[in-house]
Amino acid sequence: MIPIAQPQLGVEEMLKVVEVINSGMLAAGSYVKEFEREFARYHNIKHAVATSSGTAALHAILQALGISKGDKVLTTPFSFVASANSIIYCGARPVFVDIDAESYSISPQALAQAIKDNPDAKALLLVHIFGQPAEMDEIVQLAKGNKLLLIEDCAQAHGASYEGKKVGTFGDAAAFSFYPTKNITCGEGGMVITDREDVAHRVRMFINHGQRERYHHESLGYNFRMTNIHAAIGIEQLKKLNHFNQKRIENAEYYLKEIKNPEIKLPSPSVKGTHVYHQFTIQVNQRDAFIAYLKNQGIGCAVHYPIIIPKQKLYREKLAYTGSWPVAEQLAKRCVSIPIHPGVSPQQRKYIAEVVDNYG
Repeated sequence: MIPIAQPQLGVEEMLKVVEVINSGMLAAGSYVKEFEREFARYHNIKHAVATSSGTAALHAILQALGISKGDKVLTTPFSFVASANSIIYCGARPVFVDIDAESYSISPQALAQAIKDNPDAKALLLVHIFGQPAEMDEIVQLAKGNKLLLIEDCAQAHGASYEGKKVGTFGDAAAFSFYPTKNITCGEGGMVITDREDVAHRVRMFINHGQRERYHHESLGYNFRMTNIHAAIGIEQLKKLNHFNQKRIENAEYYLKEIKNPEIKLPSPSVKGTHVYHQFTIQVNQRDAFIAYLKNQGIGCAVHYPIIIPKQKLYREKLAYTGSWPVAEQLAKRCVSIPIHPGVSPQQRKYIAEVVDNYG
């Protein structure tokens, strides 16, 4: 079976972890600081703060920006639930905005309407889904013009850019995830990046039990720190990110060229952005039959995401969400992701393209 995801870990990561073990300092320390420094440098941004997960990074950003009970945060219905849950953690309420049919991120037109309908909204939490940058020209203009805080969820978009500017550097702060399926991994972990010193400071306190200095707890915080072991892996993974992304892009370009099946809707990369293909997500009718076909041919696949967030049981029943998000709902019924990771060999991608092209 060709796997849908495959972490790319080598001897460099193993040796770096051995360094940490030999140092005896397994918790947060110098390796975390190095990873933060290099991640900030990669994004040409002032501050990076490592966290225990991408979800923790989002939660910390929202807290640092003062999102609290009763606040409205505009966000996407089509994402992993962590993006909306992080808003709930703060006592705020997600306001779901339908997505663009091509980028799969928030539609600028739908966002403009949502802002009119919710003039009291405080922030926009934007997700660059599947490695595709959102349409940032219009979105940034709408956010600034309406004095919305802008948070970028870049959990699936490490190294992606829009008009030459890396995602994560457009707003007040951004969150990244290093879960094993991501474009780079630490095994687990996350990162906050920001040019705002006040936000970076509050994030650091929040992830470390509200401490400004050791044993001086000034606010309620959590243990959301990254360990030296995770950071050691991240240091070496970051060195390989551009190479990994290039392999993903090459695999995607091959699929886009070779798959001509009219039953398959291929992704549409933005002409203004660099898509880094965390997932290569296609659309197909009769998805269950297509998935069975792929598995029978030895090709792994996944559905991201079969139920949009406001239709999840928690949101429907306990949080009383109603409404319709037609573009997101249609995508949720039809989407399937096929292997795109750097471990897919030229022979495997040729086989995958042939199998997909012959479906129907």
